[in-house]
Amino acid sequence: MEMKAVVSSTGLMLLFAWLSPSQALYFHIGETEKKCFIEEIPDETMVIGRYRTQLWDKQAGSFLPSTPGLGMHVEIKDPDAKIILSRQYGSDGRFTFTSHTPGEHQICLHSNSTKMALFAGGKLRVHLDIQVGEHTNNYPEIAAKDKLTELQLRARQLLDQVEQIQKEQNYQRYREERFRMTSESTNQRVLWWSIAQTFILIITGIWQMRHLKSFFEAKKLV
Repeated sequence: MEMKAVVSSTGLMLLFAWLSPSQALYFHIGETEKKCFIEEIPDETMVIGRYRTQLWDKQAGSFLPSTPGLGMHVEIKDPDAKIILSRQYGSDGRFTFTSHTPGEHQICLHSNSTKMALFAGGKLRVHLDIQVGEHTNNYPEIAAKDKLTELQLRARQLLDQVEQIQKEQNYQRYREERFRMTSESTNQRVLWWSIAQTFILIITGIWQMRHLKSFFEAKKLV
């Protein structure tokens, strides 16, 4: 599963990394800045994102917990660029979505900084934790709710892991099929371009021979 940070309203940030099923990171955004991440996710897979924000304090010279009035807007698009989630959250929040189409999902975050005088000219640190697949399950809560024994809970975890592995394998087959189709299309285009080049060279050669023959006949050299 691959994650790439790609878009910023005030600057472009490129960040390429392999995404494990659960990964935590932090990044900085400015007052009007927007950060987007692209994640490749199999279909029918739950994704949970948790974040918390810290505001730069000039007097303390460090990042401190943000004020409650400062919030984050989260927007998520599927591989077809359809918005599947667009919502305003607080300074700390949790968002959840389930993928219905395999491929690259775009997750964008930006602050409501234009409404916060305290943020004017400052910068914000966002701690983001993304969990994918079976890692989104709270197994202690599931065990307490369903009254599962330790062995039953472990069996449940293994079943969830097997299901997620199967989804990953299906997604890899989907990617391989797309890559194969793209390769075949490219090879076909290269073949037709080679045929067109050969045809053009033959036509050019015939034209040059006819032109030279006409030239020699006009000069009575033939």
